[in-house]
Amino acid sequence: MGKLWLRGAAGLVWVCTCISAQGQISPELRAKVDEAAADVLEKTGVPSAEVGIVQGGKVVYAKAYGDARLVPELKASQAMRYPIGSISKQFTAAAVLLLQQDGKLTLEDPVSRWFPELTRAKDVTLRELLSHTSGYEDYAPQDYTIPLWVRPANPLDVVHEWAEKPLDFEPGTQWQYSNTNFVLAALIVEKASGMPYWQFMEGRVIEPLHLKEVINLDTDRKAVEPVGYMRNALGPLRPAQMEGPGWYFGDASLAMPVASLLEWDISIMDETLLKPASYQAMETEVKLKNGEGSHYGLGVQVLDRNGRRIIEHSGEVGGFVAENVVFPDDKVAIAVLTNEEASSAASEIAKAIAPMVLPAAPTPVKAEDTGKSAAESQAKKVLSGLQAGKIDRALFTADCNFYFSAQAIEDFKDSLSKLGPIKELKEEVEELRGGMVFRAFGVTFANGTNLELTTYTTADGKLEQFLVAP
Repeated sequence: MGKLWLRGAAGLVWVCTCISAQGQISPELRAKVDEAAADVLEKTGVPSAEVGIVQGGKVVYAKAYGDARLVPELKASQAMRYPIGSISKQFTAAAVLLLQQDGKLTLEDPVSRWFPELTRAKDVTLRELLSHTSGYEDYAPQDYTIPLWVRPANPLDVVHEWAEKPLDFEPGTQWQYSNTNFVLAALIVEKASGMPYWQFMEGRVIEPLHLKEVINLDTDRKAVEPVGYMRNALGPLRPAQMEGPGWYFGDASLAMPVASLLEWDISIMDETLLKPASYQAMETEVKLKNGEGSHYGLGVQVLDRNGRRIIEHSGEVGGFVAENVVFPDDKVAIAVLTNEEASSAASEIAKAIAPMVLPAAPTPVKAEDTGKSAAESQAKKVLSGLQAGKIDRALFTADCNFYFSAQAIEDFKDSLSKLGPIKELKEEVEELRGGMVFRAFGVTFANGTNLELTTYTTADGKLEQFLVAP
């Protein structure tokens, strides 16, 4: 259909930085950050980004780039609230840790203390929920909005549907990301505290840290000023469909300006909300029962790159992707909020900025070549077919067939056919999630264009997701 929507650096309107920070970055660093953000937005075509930096434990930079809304045009502002998606999980983890400090629960408590009816509830602990080692299936692994999510939901019903299924694995034996874990954790916060989840979050987390303009995405989504977008392959940007009420609860509840997220990051560095032992629990890698590391703490990914500690998490809801990286020992943090789903722009901007604000950049870790020739062969065949506007619907689940509407197929054909034949398609990542196998492929076309393809494959071999992005 339409052309790939890109904006050059000259077309970007940069909103003036206006932050009540105690520090500031040099004009030279500011220019480099501006250039990096503009370059990523140009390459990915993502409409806008809010970018923020902490150095020396202080907010030194917060700026917005591009358009929060395309029609009618609305320039992005650093005061706008963007959804932060699964970055919300660390806020829920903090709520659980506060309740442990209050003596109302412990991380080793079984789920059966509150929800005995759930699968293996006596064998799954709170720690396993918060570390994604419970075995409960993920209710939302897809990177696009499936039909189920547009209908209103009740968080308790979501938990009963997904956490009453057989476990994907024995508790504590594997790591598998699952939003279901944090919906359940939020419901436990309600039972243990005796108050609604959001009331607890406001009174015990948001207000004590003086986090400004933070909203409950589930109930106040009309207060989100930016429009979230999506695209089919390299097709034109289209407004994305947000999930219905009830789907944001504990796992992706929050929206806020980038400066507020940075203040949260500073509270992690300075350990101002929780006791030191609670922060240690949150930031310590949970080990599996066989002794292997999970690279995950409680609601946060925990990494070590060349001896540098990193506390990281990304987030996505319909139309929005966010990235948050904290280097606690360096007193540095980078947060990026964007308004296009299934896009790498937020993480790419953060990755580009990190070497500029750290003494020495960590060495990037290259994805292993897992050599899954069968998966590569199938992916190449499906993608080549989509370049020609053809699709074998027998290969896809009902959800994925819903995604591949006539409009989506036309967008794939119009945007990808011009790239020429596939020169190389290589699997770079394979992991389990939501009872499915997630794969990420790097794709190079004859004209030199490089794209990313992500898929989910169900246990019976059907494709639940097949998304292409810059």
